[in-house]
Amino acid sequence: MSAATGRAYRRAPLAPFAAAVTGVGLVTAAGTGADAAWHGVTEGLVPSVGPRPELDGLPCDFFYSVTDCDPGAVLGVAAQRLMDRFAQLAVIAAREAVADAGLDPAVWDSGRVGVVIGSAHGGLPFYDEQHAALAGRGPRRVSPKLAPLSVVNGAASSVSLDLGVHGPSQAVSTACSSGTVAIGTAHQMLRSGACDIVVAGGAESTCTRLLIASACSLKAVSTRREDPASACRPFDTHRDGFVVGEGAGLIVLEHPDHARARGATVRARVSGYGASSDAHSAVAPDPEGLGIERALRTALADAGLSPADVGHVNAHGTSTLSNDLIEATMLRRVLGESPLVTSTKAMTGHTLGAAGGIETALTVLALQHQLVPPTVNLDAPDPRIPIDVVAKEARGASFDCAVKTSLGFGGHNAALVLTRA
Repeated sequence: MSAATGRAYRRAPLAPFAAAVTGVGLVTAAGTGADAAWHGVTEGLVPSVGPRPELDGLPCDFFYSVTDCDPGAVLGVAAQRLMDRFAQLAVIAAREAVADAGLDPAVWDSGRVGVVIGSAHGGLPFYDEQHAALAGRGPRRVSPKLAPLSVVNGAASSVSLDLGVHGPSQAVSTACSSGTVAIGTAHQMLRSGACDIVVAGGAESTCTRLLIASACSLKAVSTRREDPASACRPFDTHRDGFVVGEGAGLIVLEHPDHARARGATVRARVSGYGASSDAHSAVAPDPEGLGIERALRTALADAGLSPADVGHVNAHGTSTLSNDLIEATMLRRVLGESPLVTSTKAMTGHTLGAAGGIETALTVLALQHQLVPPTVNLDAPDPRIPIDVVAKEARGASFDCAVKTSLGFGGHNAALVLTRA
């Protein structure tokens, strides 16, 4: 507060800054590699899924896993053993993103390269495994690798080691908005001049009995066991929860001057970022969507754009009763009825902390191809949801601006504004 005026001080907005997206890397249940994943989501291909023996007896006994990628074959068995699965997927996605950007880690200025990767749970599978070892065989059977393999920074650390990055390496953990916040943080790092290049996004692999049992108790996951392929149905009247998935989505962001100087091909631009806290509940979003609205309006202002500029939204769209309605109502309130909205979670699963990274990468591709992926399983649109959701089949459109929204447990909201290159 100013002693002279008694008014809260507000900083003048920064000049708009658009980071260049020059590379995309994806490892998802819809496909491994950006081309395969894009084909999977635009064709509306739901992964084959069935009962998992490790989930026997739970109300939900299925999840979406990455099936077309063998980390041991890609990374080598020795390297694989030094990483939990979420970090393995992150390294594979990072390698693709860096190669796609036309960058060579052997010759870049590694001190000017950063890594920011989000994850909600980190190495939960390894943590569970070691807890079982302690309970069943005693403390001498607990691995000394528990700390480096289970902590949330495992993906950021592993990617930094693999690429030889000497700039800032950070982990973000804001529940299901982690990947989006990681990319927003990268945008800020480039704007500040701390880095020339940042590899950013999210990674997660938490398809464990413990996590899914907890999600069942919370009534957050679908129990449509008779037809799991249709279980995830964002914005549908009969939605009853999400399907847990695993994966990683990373993008390479560059300062525009750096990208221009090396003649890089720019896929799209991250032009604005906003984040907020609901301060409402540990699990439920603000019932009016005021927190995510604040994040979205902040991102638009950061980009120097108006709601009328937005042509497409890749929504958080989890397929839960309250989230979809709250988010959709907010989107209509802020953006009107014009933007084409989709949720790609029916093809990838809800990858928790990786969701924002994967879905931002897909939004980059949507801008590049001028194509909005479908929201599959949308058989009976909820009449209370007042937005234009792209259902069943991908829809071609002309748009120069897209938005990615994310909400996380604890009230962590984030939004990105992406623009066409």
